[in-house]
Amino acid sequence: MIGFFIALLSGALMSVQGVFNTQVTKSSSIWVANAFVQFTALLVCLAVWVCSDRSSLTAVMKVEPKYMLLGGCIGAVITYTVIKSMDMLGPARAVMLIVVAQLLVAYVIELLGWFGVEKQPLEIRKLLGMVLAVAGIVIFKWK
Repeated sequence: MIGFFIALLSGALMSVQGVFNTQVTKSSSIWVANAFVQFTALLVCLAVWVCSDRSSLTAVMKVEPKYMLLGGCIGAVITYTVIKSMDMLGPARAVMLIVVAQLLVAYVIELLGWFGVEKQPLEIRKLLGMVLAVAGIVIFKWK
């Protein structure tokens, strides 16, 4: 049950962060804002690591396959695309499309067993959920 609440908190914080980051770009540029976001995230992570974890920083280099280390690079692209989509579509539309895209890609990853994820069978109820989510976007956008 705690995972459910953590996921809800994550989604809420992503929406707030996207709005904050979009506002920051109005005073600077998208790449300056992105760099600031990534840098402050680094500082927070290092502070929490110093206060709680203290595991070896070099342990991440043991990760296999090595392409799994691209998460930070993907994070920079995510920050850029969230800022641009919120600026162009507004927070509600952008987040709705982002969440549906996340859900769709996550389900494909599960279905195909990509990136070391345990392969899952195709389920009609999950496909219907996807269709319902896409229908929600159409209804939300409908004037």
